[in-house]
Amino acid sequence: MPHTPVDPVSLTADLVRCPSVTPEEGGALRLLEDRLTAAGFTCTRIDRGGVSNLFARWGDKGAARSFGFNGHTDVVPLGDEAAWTMPPFGAEQKDGFLWGRGATDMKSGVAAFVAAAIDFVSETPPRDGALILTITGDEEGDAVDGTAAILDWMGQAGERMDVCLVGEPTCPETLGDMIKIGRRGSLSAWFTLTGEQGHSAYLHQTRNPLPAMARLMDRLSSHTLDEGTEHFDPSTLSVVTIDTGNPATNVIPAQCRATVNIRFNDAHESAALTRWMQSELDAVTAEFGIEGEMEVKVSGESFVTPPGPLSDMVAGAVQAETNITPTLSTSGGTSDARFVKDHCPVVEFGLVGKTMHQVDERVEVALIPRLKAIYGRILRDYFA
Repeated sequence: MPHTPVDPVSLTADLVRCPSVTPEEGGALRLLEDRLTAAGFTCTRIDRGGVSNLFARWGDKGAARSFGFNGHTDVVPLGDEAAWTMPPFGAEQKDGFLWGRGATDMKSGVAAFVAAAIDFVSETPPRDGALILTITGDEEGDAVDGTAAILDWMGQAGERMDVCLVGEPTCPETLGDMIKIGRRGSLSAWFTLTGEQGHSAYLHQTRNPLPAMARLMDRLSSHTLDEGTEHFDPSTLSVVTIDTGNPATNVIPAQCRATVNIRFNDAHESAALTRWMQSELDAVTAEFGIEGEMEVKVSGESFVTPPGPLSDMVAGAVQAETNITPTLSTSGGTSDARFVKDHCPVVEFGLVGKTMHQVDERVEVALIPRLKAIYGRILRDYFA
């Protein structure tokens, strides 16, 4: 019986109707597991820490070569639901768009690569090849038990992707205009400076942490981390908050807190940046005679997949389907590619991301089948 091509728009709508606000599974992975199992994929649920994940493989475990797709079905919270003009989980189509939370980030991307994968193995199954889909429910959350859990399980089970494409929305303006070949690292640091509370008229009886915090934040934010590297813009440090919680005008507070976020390129590693911040903290606390503490959380290290066979193949497929030569970029925030890069070469390509995380998130309906076509061409080229 001839295979009926999978409609990625319909599949996107089905996924959007699943209320999978991270870390809730919401039925999205169950839906995909059913579709993929029916198409001959071997599916394994990898649940860890209350998070649901899905691994799906078509082909033999020991195949000569394997291509992987990675994506997520969890979505960010709705925000002010009253501000939505369309039902956030309604998946309604209006004005050429499909509306709903996750429509852009990234249920349309998942639907496109699932549809392309099912069609590919049903119509032109590769010889001695494997197609692997890794789909997480913990990309928008802490990401501790999502793609990282899948990759941990794959290592234990002897599963392997030779290359991987993450289907995140990567295009700023037009489908085809950007491929991500790397990402900046990200870390946040929380500082607490503790002095001695007292009356503002008797400074000699106090140790004020506020001037010390101002000095520390100035030293950190005015420091030039680097001038950029071959594939990255200069690293940045942002002071995102300074807090005392002091409502009085005649009281020197005992404590002051501040938080910074660093987005860093491949000239740095998080450990070295942490040591630098600690040295600045030590210098300021010694100067002002107060105590200081720092807590650091690293979201991911910077990485780059140098331009080569994988990015060339993806760029060639994009150009063939869109007549656009994509820019190879490392801009933006973090993605689960930061975990995949330790497993195999990885690049990212997906739809236009203008409305992701916004109220009234939506995706242009006509672009979803075009993304599926690009993914299908990539599979044909890889296994040719």
